[in-house]
Amino acid sequence: MHPTLVFDIETIPDLAGFAAVNSIDASALPQAELAEMALLARRQKTGSDFMPHHLHRVVAISCTLRSGDQLKVWSLGERDSSEAELIQRFYDGIGRYTPQIVSWNGGGFDLPVLHYRGLIHGVTAARYWDWGDDDRDFKWNNYLSRYHTRHLDLMDVLAMFTGRANAPLDDMAKLCGFPGKLGMDGSKVLEAYQAGEIDAIRNYCETDVMNTWLVYLRFQKMRGTLSDSAYAHEVALARGTIEASAAPHWQEFLAAWK
Repeated sequence: MHPTLVFDIETIPDLAGFAAVNSIDASALPQAELAEMALLARRQKTGSDFMPHHLHRVVAISCTLRSGDQLKVWSLGERDSSEAELIQRFYDGIGRYTPQIVSWNGGGFDLPVLHYRGLIHGVTAARYWDWGDDDRDFKWNNYLSRYHTRHLDLMDVLAMFTGRANAPLDDMAKLCGFPGKLGMDGSKVLEAYQAGEIDAIRNYCETDVMNTWLVYLRFQKMRGTLSDSAYAHEVALARGTIEASAAPHWQEFLAAWK
């Protein structure tokens, strides 16, 4: 089986970046006050406190990798890894495996954030950015084109590339009989980070990629790429992978997976 990598990121507002672009002395303000200032400025401008892509700081990247006869789910780096290290590890994995990458809204959020933040940190990602200069096959199927499948944004494809038809991952996972989001969502990541709950963020991100993987399998069954028996095998492999872990977030996931 060609390697398939499902990925997801979790972010918080880049307060230092917000201060820098607005000529604010960040050292003169408590972090909580700076955070409220950044979110308030965004709400006043757009009606939402969702920061622009380049001012999202990546605090977790989780992946599900299906390669050979194995399925692995994990978070990149360690809980104290820098943003630059997390992003470099992500691109290094693409360079190593040249996988099909799969996301839910990765084209609309995750990848643009990784582009901007990777640029800021000076990471190297030659394989990812290949448009056919090094590998001619990438001219016709690369990671950057919205309509190529080397990166499959599952939400975008299912919505026929029409934003008004987008559906939340949580809804689609539950409608397909999978657990969906448990105990946290993206709106709670900043609060959890401020409380030092990095492991909780990483665990949440891991369950998101597993939900995405399971929905992707259902999509492949719908396409006819997976037969009924192959689909059942892949789902059983996913369940078995989770059952092999004693981590509480996976036990909670299994309990919700009827």
